[in-house]
Formats: sequence, C-alpha cells, structure tokens
Amino acid sequence: MSEPAIKLSNKKRTTFMDKVKEILPDGGNLNLCLTCGACSSGCPATGLTGMDPRKFLRMAALGMDDEIAASDWPWMCTMCMRCVHVCPMEIDIPQLVFNARALRPREERPKGILGSCDMALRNASTSAMGTAPDDFVFVVEDVLEEYQEAQPEFAEMQAPIDKEGAEFFLNQNSREPVTEPDELIPLWKILHLAGVDWTYGSEGWAGENYCMFLADDDAWKHITTTTANQATKLGCKTFLNTE
Repeated sequence: MSEPAIKLSNKKRTTFMDKVKEILPDGGNLNLCLTCGACSSGCPATGLTGMDPRKFLRMAALGMDDEIAASDWPWMCTMCMRCVHVCPMEIDIPQLVFNARALRPREERPKGILGSCDMALRNASTSAMGTAPDDFVFVVEDVLEEYQEAQPEFAEMQAPIDKEGAEFFLNQNSREPVTEPDELIPLWKILHLAGVDWTYGSEGWAGENYCMFLADDDAWKHITTTTANQATKLGCKTFLNTE
C-alpha cells in the first residue's frame, strides 16, 4: 500500500490559516473550497516539489503549519492569480501563499530574493543591483545620446530624469541599465512615438518587487514609499509600474 500524500501529526492545530482569514476581505473565502481541482489544473507551479494549490490549501486547513513553512513550494508560486480566476468560489490562495512565506524566519528565506531585497534597501535608487542614482543618470544619458546619433529618426527622443510636472512617473528593472542598457530603448521609443509625457526619478526608479516576494512588509513599504515620495515631489500624476 502506498504512503498517503499528506500525513497528519498529533500536534495541536495551529492558527496560521485563521490569522490569514482575519486580514483578508471576507476571509479570502478560504473555508469555501470544493476540492474541485480547478486551481491546480491552471497553475504553472502545479507538480513542483509534489505540491499544487489544492493540496496547499488543504494542508493549511488541516493546521499543518510546520509542513507549510518547510515547503519550498510557496516560493515557486508567482502569485499570478490564475487560481483565483478559475476557482468557482474565488478563494484567495495567492494571499495565503504570500502569508505562508512569512512563516519562515527572514534569514532562512531564499538567499537570492533576500539579498536582492537587502541591496534595494541600501540605496536611494531602490535598485536590487546596487546602482546609485548618479550611475543611473549617467547610463541613461549616455545610451540616449548614442541612439539619437545612430538613428536620426529618433533624434528628438528624450529619456527625462526628475522632470517636474510630467504626467507619468516611470520605473525600470534595474538589471537593464547595468547589464543590458540597449533594452532600455524599445520602451523609450514607444513612449516617444505615443507622445507620452513621462520621467524617471533619480531616486526610487528601480522597479523590482523582491521585498514584496520576500514577504517583508516593512521593507516593501520602504521601497514603495521611496518611489511614491519621489513621484509626488516631481508632481507626477500617475505612477507607471513596468514590473
């Protein structure tokens, strides 16, 4: 006889799922699961480490907090929301996954995400690559000048930084200015041809969400506040989040 996929311990049930229900509107509908499997059929992370959304939800309902904390599956979920959209009961599994990440001590969370979040916290750019504001300004101006000369049809194209009163405040994946500066150009061209009034900020320009994926609310608040404050300082009306 094969071993059961989920083994229940004799430990007293913990309250992880109950705490999550308290912070979600309508409790995230977490008690309404029909075990239909629609969430698992559409999930790109189904099968990884032998886990899927339905199994994850059942483990949470059964109070298997230790097993959830030890599992790497919550870190493989992209929180794409596909499971919510296909669920007939609209159960908010992604929020359950997000809160499950916080079950681990911060220092035991995935090193790549942890290191990128901490790097973003160290500089005003909020760049996970550690790119300082001055370095970002230099790269943008250098790349823009090169393309204005190489492609005369875009000689009037601009990539403004700290432009006051711009309609849109734009952020940027910080890997591109450092490793793939040519990848900055396509978006600039689109904005130029569309006649969009936009600007980067010398501070808060980086667009990664590492602190959010780390489930570090305080760090994520610092990152987003830095960006929002710069946009407000410049008088921009809309924050255009490319990430």
